[in-house]
Amino acid sequence: MSVSAVTTSSVQRSLRSGGRDWAGFVFEIVLLLSLLFALVTLFVLLADVLAKGLPVFAERGLDFLTSPLSSRPSQAGVAQGIIGTLIMAVLVPLFAFPVGVLTAVYLEEYAPDNRLTRLITVNIRNLAGVPSVVYGLLGLAVFVAAFAALGFGNGRNILAGALTLAVLVLPLVIITASEAIRAVPSTIREAGFGIGASHWQVVRTLILPSAAPGILTGMVLALSRALGETAPLILAGAVMGSFSTGGSLGEILTGPYTVLPIIVYDWARKPQADFRELTSAAIIVLLAVTLFANAIAILLRNRYVREW
Repeated sequence: MSVSAVTTSSVQRSLRSGGRDWAGFVFEIVLLLSLLFALVTLFVLLADVLAKGLPVFAERGLDFLTSPLSSRPSQAGVAQGIIGTLIMAVLVPLFAFPVGVLTAVYLEEYAPDNRLTRLITVNIRNLAGVPSVVYGLLGLAVFVAAFAALGFGNGRNILAGALTLAVLVLPLVIITASEAIRAVPSTIREAGFGIGASHWQVVRTLILPSAAPGILTGMVLALSRALGETAPLILAGAVMGSFSTGGSLGEILTGPYTVLPIIVYDWARKPQADFRELTSAAIIVLLAVTLFANAIAILLRNRYVREW
């Protein structure tokens, strides 16, 4: 008896039995419980952060957002961290997204399907799972050292931090962009070639616009991860010291810097109880900045979304 006949027979017996699929029912319950556990955990964490952080905003208002860093809890604020995080939100996409999308286009549309290409693809996927602290060591050894050699102080500046985070999220950008390009129906390509368009014209006018929603989704995920990273920036030179925001653009980009995750990390280690509430308030600000950046990317993604 062939394999197809055995499969058909077993399916027919299952249909005739009319019994409940208990294995499927149990699996569905397990999935539901997993979802509920994740939601409850997230709710508890957010409730704890809000309960501790909102009183800071009720007491100090916008003063917490506009005040500079200080060793006194009553005067400490996150203004410098907000500026540093917003600069990161601009520099990281500027460095990572063009390189990531172009790499994905080459791998999916131009690179031959051979052993070397498959090896590169596997290594990119492996790099996406490398711990972030490893990228911090890379940033310290390459970018910080390079800026120091070029005469930009000791090399520990926001450009080095942004390049480190760009390398960190680059594999994620490449993977998501590749998946989005691969998901474009082949009929789109065939239609372009059928009317005499060149390969570059098909990619530029048909494939990339069709894959734009998926590519932007990957950018949202990459930016969210970059804005929340702490370990790479500690190694790449982010400090809790002075972050001058009143100088020229060159001084801001090449001088000492800090970001919101570093502030959260530093305040969480302080022994004073007042800094516990400030830590929760800084987390709320970080969540708000991340959601704002993601909202812009989501709006762009929804503008170009298409149904196949």
